[in-house]
Amino acid sequence: MRLTLVTLLLTLGAAAGAAASDLSHGFPDDPGFDAPADADPDAAPAAAGGFADDWGDEWDDGGAASSGWLPVSGFIEGALGSRWNEDAGVGRRATLADLRVRLESGWENDTFSVTVKGDLLTDFIDQQLVADLRDVSVAFSPRDRLDVKAGRQVLTWGTGDLLFLNDLFPKDFVSFFAGRDDEFLKAPSTSLRVTQYTDVVNVDFAWTPKFKPDNFITGERFSYFSPFVGAIIGDTPPLAVDRPDSGLQDGEYALRLFRNVRGVEYAVYGYYGFFKTPSQVNAPFDLTFAPMASVGASVRRPLGPGLFNAETVYYDSRDDRDGTDPAIVNSQVRLLLGYEWEAVRNFNVGLQYYLEHVRDYGALRANSPFPEFEPPQNRHVLTNRLTYRTLQDKLTWSLFTFWSPSDHDLYLRPVLNYRGSDAWNIAAGLNLIGGRDPFTFFGQFEDNSNAYFRVRYNY
Repeated sequence: MRLTLVTLLLTLGAAAGAAASDLSHGFPDDPGFDAPADADPDAAPAAAGGFADDWGDEWDDGGAASSGWLPVSGFIEGALGSRWNEDAGVGRRATLADLRVRLESGWENDTFSVTVKGDLLTDFIDQQLVADLRDVSVAFSPRDRLDVKAGRQVLTWGTGDLLFLNDLFPKDFVSFFAGRDDEFLKAPSTSLRVTQYTDVVNVDFAWTPKFKPDNFITGERFSYFSPFVGAIIGDTPPLAVDRPDSGLQDGEYALRLFRNVRGVEYAVYGYYGFFKTPSQVNAPFDLTFAPMASVGASVRRPLGPGLFNAETVYYDSRDDRDGTDPAIVNSQVRLLLGYEWEAVRNFNVGLQYYLEHVRDYGALRANSPFPEFEPPQNRHVLTNRLTYRTLQDKLTWSLFTFWSPSDHDLYLRPVLNYRGSDAWNIAAGLNLIGGRDPFTFFGQFEDNSNAYFRVRYNY
């Protein structure tokens, strides 16, 4: 069984996002999905929006690399965001006030490469100066068709657009709801990634020795619904969250087996670790992360004028497999179906259907201390992404929507992005959230609706 607070925190994992490079699903003017007769049957489909990049099946070897330091690059970005009205739970209107400086460089030769990418962030909301290391890693190939990358890095896989099923790497939901660039939705972890390519199946393995949870909503910047008090609250009382121990047995293991067969991408996934958001209640406002294992699969292929994807996963709540413990999240089955295409020139459309099915739902309702706040057994979510590029791709209009007919709530994300030059970029957007009831996933965040504005200078 699970409590509603646990449910609300956990389901953030389904409404996450992807990094900007993973989410820019733009189609070329000539999709060219039909491969030529002499094409490699194992080559990735001519994907829209860089799907091959999304899968990250191969790291860029770039041929023979010259030895030495890479040029220093980066950006300077300022960002502001505000609610329409002051949130009584949080006590302020401001949601975003950042000054960020990015530095990126590295060193490489014919044997290995070192990547260094970090941000110096002044967060005026939290009144903190933070050094955010996005990537400090070394990559090398000890033998033919074997790639190794170790260190702090951002990991990702799967087929969803802002809906993650088998991607159980850490996410930053505070950045997502605040209006930071989509890049920051995916948080880095200190991990070892090993990828072996074979003629039969490719193997991708990621080991994170120390569990890295999501950066979830705690009430400090965004309010949320608490079933313990039956109302929307901020950070009073504070939410205490205990992490698993730091021993190797408490780390995370993720596996992907993948293969491309005649332009169709198949993958099977496995994970052993913990739910990424608090999923076990020790006491009111005292939570921890319940042990979890998962197994899933996905397929992606050209279909008609666009690309079709399907993905599913089973979440095994290892300490509550029969659903009788009222303090631990139930096991779940999740399903995703998606399709996207270029409807007209420079106008792309992406649609998704998402299902979240709770196992042992009868035990959940029978034993829950807050049955009136529990979600339905089957939570349905429909999404669409509309993207229109104008002014020679300098101006991009986009709208991403979540709508749940089962929860009767929604989340709209309109964004306007203007690229003045290779150096200057301006973005403005809205996070519009609401619902019929204050205890549903999106409905609880209605008072957190906000507008934001970002200016970036690249060097």
